[in-house]
Amino acid sequence: MRIKLAGGAALGVAAMLVLSSCGSGSGGSGSSGDQKASGGGQVTLKMVAADYGDGPGKPNSGETFWKGVVDEFQAANPNIKVDVQVINWNDIDKQVATMVQNGQVPDILQTGDYSGFAKDDMLYKVEEVLSPNVSGDMLQKFADFGKVDGTAYGIPFVSSARALFYNKDLFTKAGISEPPKTWDELKAAAEKLKKAGVSQPFGLPLGQEEAQAESFLWMLGNGGGYKDASGKWAINSPQNIETFTYLKGLVDAGLTTPNPGTKDRKTVWEDFGAGKVGMVNGGPMSIPIFDAAGLKDKYGVAPIPGKSGPLDTTLGVMDWIMAFNKNGHAAEIKKFFDFFYTGSAAQKISDTYKLLPVTNGGIQKLSSDEKLKPFLDALPNASFYPFQDPKWADLNPEIKQTIGGAVKDDPAKVLGELQKTADAG
Repeated sequence: MRIKLAGGAALGVAAMLVLSSCGSGSGGSGSSGDQKASGGGQVTLKMVAADYGDGPGKPNSGETFWKGVVDEFQAANPNIKVDVQVINWNDIDKQVATMVQNGQVPDILQTGDYSGFAKDDMLYKVEEVLSPNVSGDMLQKFADFGKVDGTAYGIPFVSSARALFYNKDLFTKAGISEPPKTWDELKAAAEKLKKAGVSQPFGLPLGQEEAQAESFLWMLGNGGGYKDASGKWAINSPQNIETFTYLKGLVDAGLTTPNPGTKDRKTVWEDFGAGKVGMVNGGPMSIPIFDAAGLKDKYGVAPIPGKSGPLDTTLGVMDWIMAFNKNGHAAEIKKFFDFFYTGSAAQKISDTYKLLPVTNGGIQKLSSDEKLKPFLDALPNASFYPFQDPKWADLNPEIKQTIGGAVKDDPAKVLGELQKTADAG
């Protein structure tokens, strides 16, 4: 069960791609290729989609979801058939590459990246396959990442974000009245939790699974990040060194997960669900894990604390959907995309997979959900990994492997070594 998001950042959740779907759409004109145009008979759109796994208690939910979307779309558009092939994340890139090589290019592809196809001039521009009212409803910061040389080719498909989860029962036991908003408050709460017998006051997963995400959240809380405002690599900036010095202090005081550099988020999330952890950073995809472990309705969600106040941003992640231009079905694709983004799917994906929409309208539909509200509030101002920089592909694995050492050894030294990698070449 996983969702692969922008730049290969895995989210690790059973999340089906049902972002903002179902509704009515409109199309343009013109269609070519070996299939009949909409004016003269039925057109078949070939779609390839990534399989996000099974939703909680919902086996085969990927294919089931798409069948529901397609059946509803085809009922409203009887001259357009959509043939969906769902492929496992581990295989989709290789299989699509083979399709392209053999000239069997799909009309629609949903996966984790679009840029290579755009550079090879294989994709429609977004403006050709998405109505202005739909594209205008996209979260701007997300949509901007769908551009190559200023032209949009990738359409944001599904998203997620991060917030602070806290165990209400453990907070009550420790005499903590509200979630922390600052680092000082977080440390004070962790000390109370420890005194109350909580083995892991704060869950800190800095193991190889997703250390780059946990680290980034803490960097953002101190005005830092992997790059500075000018776009230069700044891994060992004074802000980041201060951040990891603070974290090292928590670790040394026994206020976190023991040996956080060896702990992956799945393990820490399961510990939180089992009532062993007082606080942890997580995403909507964490909720089914916590609920399945028996912690349902016993936890709260709040903005992530920063050094001087709650974060007004979050880690934003997303996948993409795109349209190939080889078969020429722009009008039919446009009808399908408009239908997909303007209806009830935002609620469906939230209910089933605890993922988030990429449209303002989708956010509004979910805004009454108390547990999702902190994520939704932060989405429009989300921050992203520097995945558009080619060096990120090399840096990301090294960060996963080594940055956990910054809370065990000298933070300046560990971050300095990563900085050298970023500056090399």
